[in-house]
Amino acid sequence: MARESIGTPPEAVISIIGPGMKVVGDCQCDGTVRVEGTVEGSIKAGKAVVIGRQGAVIGDVHTQDAVVSGRVTGTLIAESRLELQATSQIEGDIRTRRMQLEEGAMLNGTVHMSEAKRPLSAGPRPADASADGGRGRAPAEPAAR
Repeated sequence: MARESIGTPPEAVISIIGPGMKVVGDCQCDGTVRVEGTVEGSIKAGKAVVIGRQGAVIGDVHTQDAVVSGRVTGTLIAESRLELQATSQIEGDIRTRRMQLEEGAMLNGTVHMSEAKRPLSAGPRPADASADGGRGRAPAEPAAR
């Protein structure tokens, strides 16, 4: 109780795993985790995860925002935004709404990008094209050969 009344809010705290430090096990916090060393386990951060050039995570990462300059081997979930810098190396699946990928970044895995309000298809619905039977209109997509 005393911590809540006079301390820093948990989401404002930055936890640092420094160079040369190795954490074996899962990490969880409400704020931001900065990894300059190695984590063998999952990381769950309420605000953000920043992985420096020499940083490595062997496990899953789940957060709101992530900036990766180092290595991640596992599933990377950034619910809001993901930035993969030129020195990043990702081996695993990515789930995010928005992603910035710099030239030189290495990604071996699948990327899933979605938003709850985004429609599945941006094109016209099939019912719209049925009024004239498709006559007199240019095809929406080139024909497959």
